[in-house]
Amino acid sequence: MVALSIPNYLNFKNAYNPTYEQYVSDAAFLWILRSIATNQPHYNANDLFELEQRIETQLDGLMTSIDMGWQACDDALQLQEPGELFTAMAIAMRSHEVHKIQRAVEVGLENNLATPGLISAMGWLPVDIANPWTERFLKGKEMNHKYLGIAVCSVRRQDPGEILNNILQRDDCQQDEKLYARALRLVGELRRQDCMPEINTAMTVENSEIRFWANWSAVLLGHRTSAYNLKEFVFNTGPHQNQAIQLAFRSLPIETARKWVSKLSEDESQVRIVIKAAGALGDPHAINWLIEKMKTPALARLAGEAFTNITGVDLKQNQLLIDPADQLSNTPDDTHDIALDEDEHLPCPHAEKVMALWRTYGQNFSIGHRYFMGHFIAADTLKETLAKGTQRQRHAAAMELALNELGVPLPNTSAKVLSL
Repeated sequence: MVALSIPNYLNFKNAYNPTYEQYVSDAAFLWILRSIATNQPHYNANDLFELEQRIETQLDGLMTSIDMGWQACDDALQLQEPGELFTAMAIAMRSHEVHKIQRAVEVGLENNLATPGLISAMGWLPVDIANPWTERFLKGKEMNHKYLGIAVCSVRRQDPGEILNNILQRDDCQQDEKLYARALRLVGELRRQDCMPEINTAMTVENSEIRFWANWSAVLLGHRTSAYNLKEFVFNTGPHQNQAIQLAFRSLPIETARKWVSKLSEDESQVRIVIKAAGALGDPHAINWLIEKMKTPALARLAGEAFTNITGVDLKQNQLLIDPADQLSNTPDDTHDIALDEDEHLPCPHAEKVMALWRTYGQNFSIGHRYFMGHFIAADTLKETLAKGTQRQRHAAAMELALNELGVPLPNTSAKVLSL
């Protein structure tokens, strides 16, 4: 009798391992690409949606064999990178297997740099999968689990109810800076007016991180005088300077905002901050100054962005651009190292052409009034920009909309695009 040769199952399984490893690698890379894209001036909601569909394809590939898919994810967890963490957590939660979820959570909370991937995965998944675990984390005894639950609520704009009040009031939770700060931030994002007493308490503490988010949320709850408390964050370089600018200059009276801009402009090192402040304020009083800054290569793109935010003029569509190489060819060698990541994908304006256009159409704008994308601040314009604008424009529109409609949560313009 001739013996039959039975294929070795392990060899068969190992033959497919590279495929699943590639799924993990591609999903992690695409997640990183998407996380960067959420703040890029050349991406919009359609672009994010396309990226998200590509990520879903990789995740679906991993789910074709949960054993081999998870093994590839588990191996990648050793890197402790956010993209790999996102992928592993998404697959673990889709598997509904507790030990896999616990493994991903354990690794994700070990490294602060990887934690955003963990949070993102829980914000990515359907409500019926994410909610039970979000509630479990919120009710957990460990502070890092509570933080994870609050952060997921922040991403999803999901109200945790009395649990939020409880966290804000408990001494042990207040001692955990990361948890306390994220809970204060959530108050503003959800517009939880009932938490204002807790916000008032937090505004008086010495810790600057806590104080910033307390004042940030107070402004979003309609207490615009708290914008004055953001002055220290506006005038000093730090992790919250840009956030403070985007909120304060949309909330302050125009005359006060102008005084802050004048004071900021006395420090030459803050010129980029002044440009951002002018764009957020939206007063056409700054347009001539912005056009002048367009003549400086290091500032041209940023000034062009501020100009568009105020006037609504699309520099590319109106053929108001200059080749960046031509601009640099006429500048000293020591300015050739001015490329900044946040400006890389912004159009480079032709200052003279922009000035000619402004001379013609500038009369349509009234000095001392705030404009956004060429219009007075109005819900219709803001909602249209939320739907069709670039990511930075969408972020600005979301903030303006929240400040003008107190009854709705602050739109999360970095969240997964559920439909188009």
